[in-house]
Amino acid sequence: MSEQPLAISQLNDFIFCPVSIFFHSLETEENIMVQDSFQLNGTDAHKHSDSATYSTKKGVLQGVSVYCEKYNLVGKIDVFDEKTGILTERKKKIKTVYDGYIYQIYAQYFSLIEMGYKVNELRLYSMDDNKIHTVSKPEEDKIMFEKFERIISEINNFSFRNFKQSNISKCQRCIYEPLCSFSCLKEE
Repeated sequence: MSEQPLAISQLNDFIFCPVSIFFHSLETEENIMVQDSFQLNGTDAHKHSDSATYSTKKGVLQGVSVYCEKYNLVGKIDVFDEKTGILTERKKKIKTVYDGYIYQIYAQYFSLIEMGYKVNELRLYSMDDNKIHTVSKPEEDKIMFEKFERIISEINNFSFRNFKQSNISKCQRCIYEPLCSFSCLKEE
């Protein structure tokens, strides 16, 4: 495994396009800000948990930084209720529960388990329509758990040298496309 931890958010980004991880790292390291409505909505969705103002209830962890040694992942949890053991990942609007969302909450789950917390339930919360999507824990969904471990392996073994984006719709929806030399829209 790589020495530098993977950001939990990179699990979802990698599925969209591995090159987006590179561009996201430029945003944080070089202060290059490229955001469209999806990124702005995502940032807005996390502002209350990141600032620990989502709940005033004692025993509710919000925006806490976590690390998972087993998978070498680092990030933040949105909301974890210590009393009920419910871990919630908040999204602006969930139309489809994508694998990347599940991978992110799995990473948070494993981090909390390593920290000694008892996690009883995993949830994705869609803020715009106030819907909760229950996610099976990794030990309850072997197929998704295997996909989670496979994506981490793929990220750790990724090489730009062998990459060629072939999904035109991803390039068409990518905010980084004008800057990207891997864009399939630039091909003739």
